[in-house]
Amino acid sequence: MSKRRARIEIPLLAPDDAPERARRLGHFLRHVRDEAGVRDAEIVDLDGQPTLRAVVNQGTTPLATLERLARHAGIDFRERWGHIVLGVEGMASPQSASNIEAALNSLPNVRASASFPSRTLRIEFDRSSCQLPEIVMRLSRMGYRVAATHASIDQDAAFLPRKERIAEGVTRAGNFLREHPDFAWAGSGAALLLLGVILSWSGVTSGITTPMFLLVYVLAGWHTAWDTLQALRRFTFNIDVLMFVAAIGAGILGHWAEGALLLVLFAFGHAGEDLAMSRARKAIKSLHEVAPETAVLRTDGGTRTVHVDELQIGDVVLVRPGERVPADGSVRSGYSTIDQSAITGEARPVEKSEGDEVFAGTVNGDGAIDVVVEKLSTDTTLAKAIRLVEEAQTQKSPTELFTAKVERFYVPLVLVATALLLFGMPLLAGGAIEDWKTWFYRSMAFLTAASPCALAIGTPAATLSALGRAARMGVLIKGGAHLETLGRLRVVAFDKTGTLTLGQPRVVGVHPLHGVDEAALLHAAASVEVGSAHPLAQAIVDAATERGWGGGAASNVEQVVGKGLRGVLDGDVIEIGSLRMIEDDPDAVRAVRNTIEREQRGGATAVVVRRAGAPLGVIALADTMRTDAPNAIAALRRNGVERIVMLTGDNEGAARAIAQQAGVDEHHAALLPEDKMREVARLRDAYGRIAMVGDGVNDAPALAAASVGVAMGAAGSDVALETADVALMHDDLAKFPETVRLAKFARRIIAQNLVIALGVIALLAPLAITGVASIGWAVVFHEGSTIVVVLNALRLLRFKPEAPTTTTD
Repeated sequence: MSKRRARIEIPLLAPDDAPERARRLGHFLRHVRDEAGVRDAEIVDLDGQPTLRAVVNQGTTPLATLERLARHAGIDFRERWGHIVLGVEGMASPQSASNIEAALNSLPNVRASASFPSRTLRIEFDRSSCQLPEIVMRLSRMGYRVAATHASIDQDAAFLPRKERIAEGVTRAGNFLREHPDFAWAGSGAALLLLGVILSWSGVTSGITTPMFLLVYVLAGWHTAWDTLQALRRFTFNIDVLMFVAAIGAGILGHWAEGALLLVLFAFGHAGEDLAMSRARKAIKSLHEVAPETAVLRTDGGTRTVHVDELQIGDVVLVRPGERVPADGSVRSGYSTIDQSAITGEARPVEKSEGDEVFAGTVNGDGAIDVVVEKLSTDTTLAKAIRLVEEAQTQKSPTELFTAKVERFYVPLVLVATALLLFGMPLLAGGAIEDWKTWFYRSMAFLTAASPCALAIGTPAATLSALGRAARMGVLIKGGAHLETLGRLRVVAFDKTGTLTLGQPRVVGVHPLHGVDEAALLHAAASVEVGSAHPLAQAIVDAATERGWGGGAASNVEQVVGKGLRGVLDGDVIEIGSLRMIEDDPDAVRAVRNTIEREQRGGATAVVVRRAGAPLGVIALADTMRTDAPNAIAALRRNGVERIVMLTGDNEGAARAIAQQAGVDEHHAALLPEDKMREVARLRDAYGRIAMVGDGVNDAPALAAASVGVAMGAAGSDVALETADVALMHDDLAKFPETVRLAKFARRIIAQNLVIALGVIALLAPLAITGVASIGWAVVFHEGSTIVVVLNALRLLRFKPEAPTTTTD
């Protein structure tokens, strides 16, 4: 788990157009160089192929991060590099994960990151140097069984079984023992140990009991011995090495029962922490369980049941009341309510009728609906969410990387200290045989007490629990690094349109002139705007329809560049646009100027309408602020965010109005996407960690420039789901401050776990040296602290969002 550097070469796909190609590659390279774990990054031409060359830290910069930056820049990777997430059966401890990483990272151009809490393994490999079957074979030789997960996006993974099918065909008890094999080995060893102790107390000779204790060594300690062997083969020292040496040392002293007890308790400790962590894994697994396996397909002859993998785009499926929607698509016919909580975290069912979007895995209410399939089973929002969560479990946080680095140096120091106790103290005491026995015993107790098991498991356990809880809230956090960044935020930047506002302009003022009534003004405007795709046009059409407009459209509609639209209705020319549309008529300008300026000061966009050369009046439109925006911003302040900024491409008046209503500290208007990116970079330099919250599409460059990019409403946007660091699946702004609060809670839990782990070592090690704590007590407290930090981490699964509050002026 040490930090290793690797030189990579990644072929890139970029547009053929030379200026556009240069722009995109330059944008990509700038962001790659901003990554903390990357140095010496450059783009070179290899046989006409643009190629990224860089030196990366294997633990901090996964290939997925570089691929995300490439997508932000509008380029892609060639197929030379593969990456896959595997489920690993037999990964029984953090030390197993360390051994797997060390073994695979020794292969040419392979980068591996293993997560013991989730039992998953992320592998990134250069297909020209190493193939996936070779990697799987290496794992098999180490005694691990692997299976594909939803995040297995490498095409070479077809030969692997699915992770959820590994345990098919066995009983419930068999499944439990398969999932938690340490219980079987530890239980067998404990039963035999108890029998041996009873026989010893009964006066049975050591010739009978010692072989029994030796068998306990085999039953309870074989896994520790195997991991020790794997570690020593690579000249690394980990916790298993410490435990194994302590157990062997106790046996050499003749304390076979205590050595056996050490291994039994160590095995039970591993089994207990694994069982506790299974609760966190279930939070992740709950996403898998909502995915339906079959669908009712409409055919010419009626219906038939098919597997969801057989569905094709354009198929029509019947979803009966109470059934789960089998695929992403849109309602073709019928009406119902859909429970989308599994995907978006929404508490209430959502009404769905013809044309509305639905997601695979959501639950249909009381009505039957026909759904047109729009995505294959592998591309649904649910499938992508599962893949992203599974990949996130293998992304190590800075704290986890730091503790791994500490462990790498700490374990050899413990071995050196043990050797000094073992050989130095008896010599200082006179060198008598009893002194050697005493210090051998104490050194083995010290070795046990000083083992950093709780230190190794405390951070990843908390990270997995937090990721699982966030997923149940409808929030996808793509790794421990982003979780920690959220927990340390100092500044948050919001995009305005669609984030702090609804992104749906509406008519907020109708000001007719010269006795024209409101309906006539709106009807004339709608006749020209009805064919336009502009959001303002749709708002005018909606308002006119509410006032009885029959849908009569103007003819010969044309755009007047920089001014607005012009069309002909009933022989009259109708014009709608900015004040410049009527600048040829000074009297008309004077008639409407004050109204337009007043509306603009209030934050609205004002358009003037003219018919047959005579101004009809002014229509004011504005994007409506989300009702929960002030509460969300207040909640961020309560959670320690120091400064809140709004960035928008809208005009200053509209920006100021929303900024004042929402309560942000500063705002910047009339920004292009590149301007937003530069502003985020400035804020990051000034304040440190910054989150950028937007839709993940139009503001993708700004999200990429932030310490953590947050996309709202990602369930309906593939781009947002793939590119953001944090994806809020539902269009609910209140979820973001709750996510920040969860991240800060996780940060506190991680800090508590570090204090517990280091505190027990600091207390127990001196007691072991002075002879107060025996090997048995050392093991009990050592394993007890490990269980305590895991249970403490599981508190994150019980995290409850704050009750909504009302902000008053």
